Amino acid sequence: MSPYDPDPADRLVTAAADGEDQAVDAALRPKLLDEFIGQERVREQLSLVLQAARKRGSTPDHVLLSGPPGLGKTTLSMIIAAELNAPIRITSGPAIQHAGDLAAILSSLTEGEVLFLDEIHRMSRPAEEMLYMAMEDFRVDVIVGKGPGATAIPLELPPFTLVGATTRAGLLPPPLRDRFGFTGHMEFYAPAELERVVHRSASLLDVEIDPVGAAEIAGRSRGTPRIANRLLRRVRDYAQVKHDGVITREIAAQALRVYEVDERGLDRLDRAVLTALLKLFGGGPVGLSTLAVAVGEESETVEEVAEPFLVREGLLARTPRGRIATAAAWQHLGLTPPQQPAARGTVPAQSELFGKGLLGEGPSGNGSFGRGADT
Repeated sequence: MSPYDPDPADRLVTAAADGEDQAVDAALRPKLLDEFIGQERVREQLSLVLQAARKRGSTPDHVLLSGPPGLGKTTLSMIIAAELNAPIRITSGPAIQHAGDLAAILSSLTEGEVLFLDEIHRMSRPAEEMLYMAMEDFRVDVIVGKGPGATAIPLELPPFTLVGATTRAGLLPPPLRDRFGFTGHMEFYAPAELERVVHRSASLLDVEIDPVGAAEIAGRSRGTPRIANRLLRRVRDYAQVKHDGVITREIAAQALRVYEVDERGLDRLDRAVLTALLKLFGGGPVGLSTLAVAVGEESETVEEVAEPFLVREGLLARTPRGRIATAAAWQHLGLTPPQQPAARGTVPAQSELFGKGLLGEGPSGNGSFGRGADT
């Protein structure tokens, strides 16, 4: 275990949802599009798709939601079902490892039902190929038997709407991606939007918070509502135990200092990576494996857990020569970058590089080597 981060999945600023997050998210989740905060462009486009489908009395096109975790893809899928007044079936790509698993789910759908498939990029290839026909023709072929005696039995499906969610849209094969009628990409939230999220969640949790305290939490939430809600709960605990339960800017800052989340949202692992890069390697460039050894982590942990946010914040850059720190990283940690050697205005004379005995004069001092170079 690393002294910096015993388990990356337990980080306070991770966008992955744990059991507590799932329970709280269910209580805080908006029910309708009008209640959903942020993602203005996706909301407007999705609203048009749903309203048009309701006016036609038909099921809307299949929907693909992509973007980093914690931005509301699951929430939007449930809002789609609520706006259509339709039931929703929830499953995930890793849970569908065989075509038969998908066939069992599809055959039990009712007309107009919404099927939410989280992490759709992790579905097995046989199930993926079955999904092509189900999405386009609302039909699947169930294979009965094996070998030469196997028989394909066509199974008609009622019209349904598939909502797929993925954090890695580039991993979806083009045939699957092209079958979605609407694709919405979720963006990170602006601080002002996260403040609204914090205020809404605080009112639902019956927590008293002032505007400046909400801004303090929002500014450390990495542009992610799930992280904002998690930080709000931890600050609430601190305010109730150490103070009168009211969250102000000072109390929020004190609480998040206890949980080691700084003003830019960096936690202990993030700062450990930056500190090693700056203090041990002078800001880089340094290889990933060397940097990982310096912080006592696996290379995959540094690359997949810490680096994405540091790069997005402009604190670290990936180059062909290795990782380098930016000027913002030195400033954030309050360190002074090393002095760079002064650039020389002219190329050093050849005599300075090789000595006069080689270019200006021969070994005997008669300048024979010099004349040979000139000719």
